[in-house]
Formats: sequence, C-alpha cells, structure tokens
Amino acid sequence: MAPMGRIVALPARGEVFADARGGDRMLRVSWHHEHGVVVLSLWRGAACAGTFRVSAEEVPGLVAALTEGLAQGYVAGAAGLPGEPAVDAPG
Repeated sequence: MAPMGRIVALPARGEVFADARGGDRMLRVSWHHEHGVVVLSLWRGAACAGTFRVSAEEVPGLVAALTEGLAQGYVAGAAGLPGEPAVDAPG
C-alpha cells in the first residue's frame, strides 16, 4: 500500500465545478494571492488528479477566452444549431 500524502486543508476562497459528464470528477478553482496565482485542480472524488497554476497576470486572458467561447455558443444557438459551438472550420 502506498504511503499517504500530506493532508492539506482546502482554501476558503475558491469554487468547485462538477464535470458535465457527471460522475465524481470536479474542477476546483482557488486563488492564492500570496503566490500571485490561481490554481485549477482536477479531482476524482477526494483525490486530486492534477493541478495547473495560472499567474494572476494571465487570468484576464483565460476569463476572456472562456467568455468568448460562451458567446460563440450563443451565436451558434441563434443560428439554429443548438449545442453546436460556432467554430471556424480547419484550413
């Protein structure tokens, strides 16, 4: 049996999002202002499967990319293509 890792309390600031596929997959988003990063962590049940750190300076670009993608989806929906995101066809 593998040794247990150090247990770390979850930060008070952050959000948890369920995977659209259901199951026990979650995405945690937590700010770590003291380090100037946002940590995106992937969870399966109570186990963290991986993390990705985004510098505070890059967060606005990430948010803009998410917002633009969401807006493109609404444009596709308005064009009568429910559930189909508006995407440029490959060259």
